Amino acid sequence: TTKFTSALDIPAGFVEKNVKLRGKLHHITEKGLEVEHIPISVPFITALQSKWQSKGLLLVRLAGVELAPSGMAWLQQELKPKQMIWFQLLGREDLALECLVLVNKGRFLSVCLNEEILRQGLGRTAHIEGLHHDSRLYWKLHKRLLRAELKALKKNKGIWREESYAERIRDRISNNKFVQTLKQFASWLRSS
Repeated sequence: TTKFTSALDIPAGFVEKNVKLRGKLHHITEKGLEVEHIPISVPFITALQSKWQSKGLLLVRLAGVELAPSGMAWLQQELKPKQMIWFQLLGREDLALECLVLVNKGRFLSVCLNEEILRQGLGRTAHIEGLHHDSRLYWKLHKRLLRAELKALKKNKGIWREESYAERIRDRISNNKFVQTLKQFASWLRSS
């Protein structure tokens, strides 16, 4: 029922047990998502606690994901301010939380943003900060993230997109010195 306003407020036991917390998204920055923690509400106690709780936002980073610039734009388009999200604690680094971020899409469906970004080809898989390499959870999550990245690679999406054969030929022709000289000559003829 306690509202966390800083990553340091969250007990170490919560991080070790990979507890899921609920929050309201405020901003998307290059450092991560700024989220207001929404504690479990107990009718009478919550009303009393809200008077004494301080204001503050948690910095939540997508664990295991290195965002591309297009990934940041996609997040800003997909997520709305004040949107409710769930974040599963995986680690804490300074004032930031490394998390799996879940967004509800409909009544019974939720999407893991970490996987979705990789599935769209808007980032690369990275080291999951806060989890030990020898833990079962680390390898389970790392495997899920690599599978999502592989889907983008196979479908030629996002940062994995390669030019088609026709696009490569067109670029080579347009960048050819002889063709560029002909274009300059043609433009000179038109102007005179």
